[in-house]
Amino acid sequence: MAGPTTAERDARHPRSEPGRPGPGDEGGGRRRTRRRLIVVLAAVAVLFGLVLWLLYGSSWLKLTGVKVTGTGVLTPRQVTDAARVPLGSPLISLDTGAVESRVERALPRVDSVDVTRSWPHTAELKVTERKPVLVMEKGAEFTEVDAKGVRFDTVGKAPAGVPLLELAIDPKAASPRFPTARLLREAAAVRASLPPEVTRATRSLEVRSYDSVSLKLSGGRTVMWGSGEDGAAKARALSALLKAVPKADHFDVSAPSAPAASVS
Repeated sequence: MAGPTTAERDARHPRSEPGRPGPGDEGGGRRRTRRRLIVVLAAVAVLFGLVLWLLYGSSWLKLTGVKVTGTGVLTPRQVTDAARVPLGSPLISLDTGAVESRVERALPRVDSVDVTRSWPHTAELKVTERKPVLVMEKGAEFTEVDAKGVRFDTVGKAPAGVPLLELAIDPKAASPRFPTARLLREAAAVRASLPPEVTRATRSLEVRSYDSVSLKLSGGRTVMWGSGEDGAAKARALSALLKAVPKADHFDVSAPSAPAASVS
């Protein structure tokens, strides 16, 4: 009896078309893909664990030092003591915001401090100190006032070239709208508005009220400045008066559009 023909054998066992995997090939491909995926995931997990160990468990990235820059009056040791940086802990876990807050609370002279991680072992603290623009006499000492009107430190000797601030507030002119803190800001704003030649000659500022600020210059000269408003216009008017009337000893620029000078 004749065997099955070629057509019959092909019908029973169809051959795959070129380029198309057969049923067995598809199953094998899926298994290989799963194996590759498992290998990749395992490698990622090992790498992630290694990174975590380096950051938190390894001694290679521990916090072992503190570097302080930007100090002038303060010493790096004072800043380091105030910062209380947790040496020996992982550098990655350093709470920079907490360190900044501790320094600013403990050291009023610090206007700001920027804390950064310097890999692999160091915390860097970049300090900006407040600079006195005015001083207030307090017994035998002097309280320093910065450009924002903030009283930040008391020293035994007034800094050279820094004018004295005198608060001579009339109780009748006192107002809840203008507390001492605001008057200090006004005085600092006036100080910042002064032209360079007046800044060098200014010995003191007297504040009687918000709109009554006056200056005492070298040579017994005085300036009625008024409020801290229109500072640039007042500075220009005062500079012009000093040149136009060099022998005058009293100047009034409280209304900068109508400045005046007089000789006693």
